[in-house]
Amino acid sequence: MSDEELLQSFLKGDDFAYKAIYDRYWLLLYNHARHMLKNDEDAKDVIQEVFTDLWEGNNQQLTNFTLPAFLYTVTRNKILNIIKHLKVEAKYAHELQYKSLLATESADDLAITKELTAIIEAGIQSLPPKMREVFLLSRNANKSYKEISSELSISDKTVKKQINNALNVLRGKLSSFFFFF
Repeated sequence: MSDEELLQSFLKGDDFAYKAIYDRYWLLLYNHARHMLKNDEDAKDVIQEVFTDLWEGNNQQLTNFTLPAFLYTVTRNKILNIIKHLKVEAKYAHELQYKSLLATESADDLAITKELTAIIEAGIQSLPPKMREVFLLSRNANKSYKEISSELSISDKTVKKQINNALNVLRGKLSSFFFFF
């Protein structure tokens, strides 16, 4: 039977005409879908949908097309919908990966900051008591050398020397940390 005769028989409700259309076009449409999608399972799914829609669908559109043109058009539209959906999925997957990377970097930064803070705190605690007191007044209380010297009754030069010594001790403690990075 010709395509036109098969189509007319199918439109009249002939199940054998549907089977003949399926047998005639399944492999051609499948090869086309597989070529476009590069995936056997997706291609099979598309062709299954095309023939399901043909069986269940509104067959008024069939009168405007030849049978092969109709089947290829429906197949192409389904393939394009899948490709569009895959692009959206890829975009969201990329965004999710990027956000995950940012979260990982933030977690890494937080861990590094905690470790660095712990090293600094341990370094400060290891300073001799007077040097620690001078250093903490300078850094935590934001006092000037002059204010520290008058508060502790020591010279400005001693304050400066104590802070420099404290910074040298802390630099030594931090050097191995920074060498690692």
